[in-house]
Amino acid sequence: MAWVLKIDDATIESGLVHDFDASLSGIGQELGAGAYSMSDVLALPIFKQEDSSLPPESETKNLPFQYVLCAATSPAVKLHEETLTYLNQGQSYEVRMLDNRKPGELPELNNKMVKSIVRVVFHDRRLQYTEHQQLEGWKWNRPGDRLLDIDIPMSVGIVEPKTNPSQLNAAEFLWDINKRASVFVQVHCISTEFTPRKHGGEKGVPFRIQIDTFAQGECGEYTEHLHSASCQIKVFKPKGADRKQKTDREKMERRSTQEKEKYQPSYDTTVLSECSPWPDTVYASTNQAATPTFTSTPLSTYTASSLSSTASIQETQKWLLKNRFDSYTRLFSHFSGSDLLKLTRDDLVQICGPADGIRLFNALKSRSVRPRLTVYVCRESPQQSPLLERHCSSENGDDVYHALYLEELTAAELIRKMACVCSIPLGKINQVYRQGPTGIHILLSDQVLEWCFMLKMVFMGNIKGCYQRRNDLIFS
Repeated sequence: MAWVLKIDDATIESGLVHDFDASLSGIGQELGAGAYSMSDVLALPIFKQEDSSLPPESETKNLPFQYVLCAATSPAVKLHEETLTYLNQGQSYEVRMLDNRKPGELPELNNKMVKSIVRVVFHDRRLQYTEHQQLEGWKWNRPGDRLLDIDIPMSVGIVEPKTNPSQLNAAEFLWDINKRASVFVQVHCISTEFTPRKHGGEKGVPFRIQIDTFAQGECGEYTEHLHSASCQIKVFKPKGADRKQKTDREKMERRSTQEKEKYQPSYDTTVLSECSPWPDTVYASTNQAATPTFTSTPLSTYTASSLSSTASIQETQKWLLKNRFDSYTRLFSHFSGSDLLKLTRDDLVQICGPADGIRLFNALKSRSVRPRLTVYVCRESPQQSPLLERHCSSENGDDVYHALYLEELTAAELIRKMACVCSIPLGKINQVYRQGPTGIHILLSDQVLEWCFMLKMVFMGNIKGCYQRRNDLIFS
């Protein structure tokens, strides 16, 4: 037998509503006015842990200056990527120099001038390594032109603008941080001038506009670094930047709303971001002859500059700049010497790429470079050679030999180092001889030194002295 219960829809609906109202009737009755407090919720451990992870406001780094390039950024740049700004060749663009100090910060700069150096440099690491050759080629094709100029009539609040004929991509000026200052810059090179192939339609290389600011030191020179910032740019022929900006804007308008969220909005101005100071000595001209220097320890000439595990963050940054790793100073900006030395070869290859990673690993694990030829010399006693001084013997009267490490294997190199050992002016030594077993004098020329290197010979001899008529140095 089956039983069938028939209930109309109105009865079911009214019953459900009554049960739902009854289930909600007790909510809120258990929490009185004094039982619920937001301060108690914020005092929970989870909220305390989140608050402790945030740095206090007093510890946040405040940049002393801010530089703003009055040119719009490209809308076709993805999020978390550096902004890109298009400029027209030869057009004057304003760069506002703003004082960003907090009240009471750096009071020694009040009512004083600072010096800023503005330069246009390559953004690509490949071109940074060959910057000198690239700029020399550009100078050859466009004699008399400069890559960067300051539009002095339009600039405001700057004094003593200067340009160095040997630095076509840089200019410097002084400005008062307590007054309004704006410098108008002109970039005369275009991005496609440095592309390897020029068949039309090539993608131009990006540049960087960088500004380094220095304060006046105790000696009166502006050598104390205060702040550096830069931004990425591309330079087009006149009105080409406007067309490129319009093209990027139209491309973004055709994208869907979901795709637009992956890109940065276009801003009317470009704020330069903080960076490491530009190393002026990295790309020195190769035409200038290096002046040899001598130290009391001969091995120091052949020892690679190794990084100490106790080096601070600032010392590590200087080491990277000195060893031509300036493009990684921003990446390792928080690394000390011990942090950098802990990285393995695979870590550095993964971070810096195969070429730079291996080079950085070898520089960190560098050992003394072995000289090609070693010459041991000793001065004879004053009784045998009165022209030499008495400070070459030990306390017990034994002869002391000096090691000369030769790497170039040239007579000029040998003369330089012999002069350092003998405390003789370099210009007073014309030639160096080696006295043979029968008393003959053998001129130590480049060919003789090369022959000694091939035979793996090590010279050992006593310096006899200098002849009065001929400035020749003989050792046996």
